[in-house]
Amino acid sequence: MGQLYPRISTRGRSRAWRYGSHRADWLPVYVTPAGSHPQAGDYSRGDSIMILSDRAHLQVAAVSHPGMKGKNNEDRYAVTAFYVSPQNPIPSTLALVCDGIGGHRAGEVAAEIAVETISQAVAESDASRPQDILRDAVISASQAIRKQAETDPAQKGMGATCACAWVIADRLYTVSVGDSRTYLIRRNNIQQLNIDHTWIQEAIEYGALTPEQARGHPNAHVIRRYLGSQEPPVPDQRLRLSPTDDDAQAEANQGLRLLPGDLILLCSDGLTDLVEDSEILAALKSSNLQDALESLKDLANERGGHDNITLVSLGVAQQDETQPVALSPEETQQLRTAPKTVTTPTVVTSPKPAPRPRSLPYAWACLGIGVLALIGLMVVGVVGFSLLRPTPTETPAPTLTQTQTVAPAISTPAVTLTFPPTKSPTPLATQVMPAPTQGPSSPRHTPTPWPNTLFPQLLPKLTSTTPAPGSPIPKP
Repeated sequence: MGQLYPRISTRGRSRAWRYGSHRADWLPVYVTPAGSHPQAGDYSRGDSIMILSDRAHLQVAAVSHPGMKGKNNEDRYAVTAFYVSPQNPIPSTLALVCDGIGGHRAGEVAAEIAVETISQAVAESDASRPQDILRDAVISASQAIRKQAETDPAQKGMGATCACAWVIADRLYTVSVGDSRTYLIRRNNIQQLNIDHTWIQEAIEYGALTPEQARGHPNAHVIRRYLGSQEPPVPDQRLRLSPTDDDAQAEANQGLRLLPGDLILLCSDGLTDLVEDSEILAALKSSNLQDALESLKDLANERGGHDNITLVSLGVAQQDETQPVALSPEETQQLRTAPKTVTTPTVVTSPKPAPRPRSLPYAWACLGIGVLALIGLMVVGVVGFSLLRPTPTETPAPTLTQTQTVAPAISTPAVTLTFPPTKSPTPLATQVMPAPTQGPSSPRHTPTPWPNTLFPQLLPKLTSTTPAPGSPIPKP
């Protein structure tokens, strides 16, 4: 299965990636040396239930930049690949982006705690209840940040946002807190799946502001929900596929089946503050994944780059029809729990006749109609012939008239044959056909056969049917 990486990335690109020693064009897990933070998760302890993998079943790309204002990069991200278990080798990939808030290094500490706590919680799970696992992981991350802030006065008030996407086989599960975003790019459309937890978004939802009025508003960077707040934040698991989806429908969309060519994009607000959704879509459709993320990062920096910029993408490959499709956990469980059956061959003494194709009765019907029509025509012909045949008039036989003439004794009486004129028959209005004369030399009448091209042979057409991946605090 290859090398299992013991750590996840919490500081953007790994050293291996920077120095070009990565294994492929896209590497599923970014590796950095172990951090010094006390809450840093250590996957090498053997407490992971799922199996870490060095390759993801999705195409992965990522980029992170501090921006153009000279700030520390307080964004953190991670991409981790797993197999569910040795007995259930379903691939899964977890991606998350966290944006630290609080400044003075506190923001990056909070973001790092969030990334490691959530990743560790997922790794220690069995992936049987993805939504519950993600929700509990986010709550644990918020508690860990809050606990750390209480131990160090310099870190008081620190927090982080998060946007998480967990793909198990081809099913998508999400959770978010704050204003980091999750997008779905499908075909030629882009849809923000989560909802910003900001003052601006609440004002728009209540109708106090329009999206146009919200641009450049002084409260644009005031967030209403974040990890590490005094009051525990509520993890948001609404997955909105349409602007018209209500909350219940959006939550029911969890477990969305991804399709070949789909793309999941996670990003911090350093991108979305300066780049429109339509521009994100155009960039992702015009070049390969890594180049697209680089171009979006450069575009945000060209427009000021006032904040850290981080993008992580998960792409579903355009799958060939001959490649196997990974089963969902539910489908795999059904296959595992289905009773095994043994099929015994049945001895058949004589083969059964093959069923007639569906088109055969139609052919016989056409043939029968043709035969009946032919017989009908023959009957009509015979009847018509008998009606049109003329009745012959008998001609009287010639009579012999004997005339005696007195002549000399030596004369012999002469016999004269007299034929009366033949009476002509009255002509009919229709053509009179002479009666056939029977004789050895008379040709026998042969009926013309019915042309067989009028009823072509109907061959049966065989068809096959196919049954049919807290309190608001301003951000710096």
